[in-house]
Amino acid sequence: MDVRQRQRRVAPPAVGHAGAPRVLQAGDALPLPIRHTNLIFSALFAASLAYLMRRWREKIRSSTPLHVVDLTEILSIFGLVASLIYLLSFFGIAFVQSIVSSSDEDEDFLVGPPAAPAPSQCGLLGGADAVVPEKMPEEDEEIVASVVAGKVPSYVLETRLGDCRRAAGLRREAVRRITGRQFEGLPLDGFDYASILGQCCELPVGYVQLPVGIAGPLLLDGQRFYVPMATTEGCLVASTNRGCKAIAESGGATSVVLRDAMTRAPVARFPTARRAAELKAFLEDPANFDTLSVVFNRSSRFGRLQGVQCAMAGRNLYMRFSCSTGDAMGMNMISKGVQNVLDYLQDDFPDMDVISISGNFCSDKKPAAVNWIEGRGKSVVCEAVIKEEIVKKVLKTNVQSLVELNVIKNLAGSAVAGALGGFNAHASNIVTAIFIATGQDPAQNVESSQCITMLEAVNDGKDLHISVTMPSIEVGTVGGGTQLASQSACLDLLGVKGANRESPGSNARLLATVVAGGVLAGELSLLSALAAGQLVKSHMKYNRSSRDMSKAAPEKLTFLACLC
Repeated sequence: MDVRQRQRRVAPPAVGHAGAPRVLQAGDALPLPIRHTNLIFSALFAASLAYLMRRWREKIRSSTPLHVVDLTEILSIFGLVASLIYLLSFFGIAFVQSIVSSSDEDEDFLVGPPAAPAPSQCGLLGGADAVVPEKMPEEDEEIVASVVAGKVPSYVLETRLGDCRRAAGLRREAVRRITGRQFEGLPLDGFDYASILGQCCELPVGYVQLPVGIAGPLLLDGQRFYVPMATTEGCLVASTNRGCKAIAESGGATSVVLRDAMTRAPVARFPTARRAAELKAFLEDPANFDTLSVVFNRSSRFGRLQGVQCAMAGRNLYMRFSCSTGDAMGMNMISKGVQNVLDYLQDDFPDMDVISISGNFCSDKKPAAVNWIEGRGKSVVCEAVIKEEIVKKVLKTNVQSLVELNVIKNLAGSAVAGALGGFNAHASNIVTAIFIATGQDPAQNVESSQCITMLEAVNDGKDLHISVTMPSIEVGTVGGGTQLASQSACLDLLGVKGANRESPGSNARLLATVVAGGVLAGELSLLSALAAGQLVKSHMKYNRSSRDMSKAAPEKLTFLACLC
């Protein structure tokens, strides 16, 4: 990159609140605050113009020459001209300054137009944990000073410098100077910042380290899976691993995907409730579905409309579109399809006022009964029969105690609490750990963790039947964080990396069943620890222990994550 250095003195910025630098403005020299001055001149302009227009209209009606003016009109003309000059100067100078400032910044730091970051410059650079050198190159010092002073927006550094790692380092130093806080313990080097540019995270200054453990093998539908779990909660991976062992030694678990449909629900307002009801009837009429499908499906090769469900609140209409999304989680895909349909409907319903592309009837990242009942993403049921001897040998309890505990805790206890989709022991623990490890959206843990755990005694009361029903697991194997190196490696470990070209959507559905299988193992182990009265004891012994955990016997690892 051709960089031209300029020898110049940078005046120290003025200091504002909390020691933060503040840029001096021309308005600081005015006797009144700038907002008051602007208000006065704006009012003067409006009043003068209104008065003159009224006077000139009267002159035209009475055939009086317009050039004949009295003192009041002269003062109004003077006020109009003065206020117009002020307003043009105020807003015009700010506009010109923005152009000049932008050109000056380009001249200072780059020669030629801003270039997109080259992949070769944005990759891993290695090195130590990245504390910016105490004495930076002069050109870097100028950039950091400009960011601190507010002259250069921090978010343009990657584009202007063409070096993602360097941009992150300079931004980090600017934040350090502004806040006075150090970044000790937050690594900078060792991460591919180009991989997140424009899609995963903006304004990066480093990355957070998170340990990944492996639970398994999970024997599910005849396949063995080693499940990656990213967590900082002690005992979680080990306990899930114990559940996997009990399932495998009992012959494995089976799963079924009941539904695969992502949803998006825009909200539109109409002049009357009757008019909103007309569109509701149109959308829900089976005769119109084919037309809506053609319009919707134009947005993607994989997005396919499955249905539309509507609800009304007064004159507001909420339209919940459901569609398949291939191996992507699909939020962007379905949003584009919905926008196509809204544009199409606008011709026949010109009085439709679209308030938002998302009206919370979807419902995304919020607990909602509609997801619990109708499902969102992948709806999965996973089950297994655990043999009596495995319950006693591996889980250290008995079938009757587990069945009784599940009824009193997961079913009755959650009902007393008024739980919404929370009829389980700790499904969220496993869902979140797998989500983070495989690059899913952790915030969608809210609806993805909705689960009801069922335990029954079978085979004359000797064996245990356990199942988890999860109606809204929202996962994908392409897009978002799934393409990052670490997350991609975890997906590859499960055999679901990327898109399945032979059977689009099958990788995402397989990942959803693995999530449900992991929850099944986690539920089994935690309930067993509770039934055996070992939860607190095991946490105190292992979760707070400093000794080598690898020396502990697997059958003694009867612990799980803390209760929610």
